[in-house]
Amino acid sequence: MMDSRTRTFHLPVAADLTWGAGLTALLVAAAGAGLQMPPVLYGIAALLYVAIALPIFRCWPPGRDFGWANRATLVRAAMVVLLASLAPFIAGLGNWLWLYGVLCLLALVLDGVDGTIARATHSTTSFGARFDMELDALFILGLCVAVLALEKAGTWVLALGLMRYAFVAASHWLDFMSQPLPDSFRRKTVCVWQVVTLMIAILPVTSVVFATWTLGIALALLCYSFYTDLRWLYQTGRQP
Repeated sequence: MMDSRTRTFHLPVAADLTWGAGLTALLVAAAGAGLQMPPVLYGIAALLYVAIALPIFRCWPPGRDFGWANRATLVRAAMVVLLASLAPFIAGLGNWLWLYGVLCLLALVLDGVDGTIARATHSTTSFGARFDMELDALFILGLCVAVLALEKAGTWVLALGLMRYAFVAASHWLDFMSQPLPDSFRRKTVCVWQVVTLMIAILPVTSVVFATWTLGIALALLCYSFYTDLRWLYQTGRQP
């Protein structure tokens, strides 16, 4: 007699990371061949994907399914790796720069897909939120490099992408910074402003003056946001 209990098939996380690597390789190979990019493009893409996949492989619980929401994020990861890898060479894209902008917009739209899937399947997790946040950080840093390569702003624009990583690095030495932060509409708004202004800055029709002013405002807002969070963390950490 057959067991009436249904069994759920769990795909090993290594399998998900493998098809994610295949998708990333396909996108990067197509862009590299079509745009005649230098071989270093493939090395950058490989390093970025390993930096994403290795922590997932080491931290994901054995035998637990990766989930469809995380798989959607992995698809976006492949696109973000492609965009970040192309960023240093963006000045040579010519008219293809418009396609780069469209792909950035697509990556931004896909940012909301994984969350929608997680809520629909009741699989919202802190891991998924962190996975999504780290991809946002890499996406922003890649856009900063693209803006710098196009000479739309000076090296100061990299602060928009590096401030998050500096915060994470400092939290390893300052205990009060390692506390979880509450959800913040202010933080989300500043993040969206960063991405939108960076995406506008890379477009061929955007002037250097306009890009500099809007990105300068974005940096000022980001500094204010980080200051507000740091003050909250410090005051909370001092309480008994």
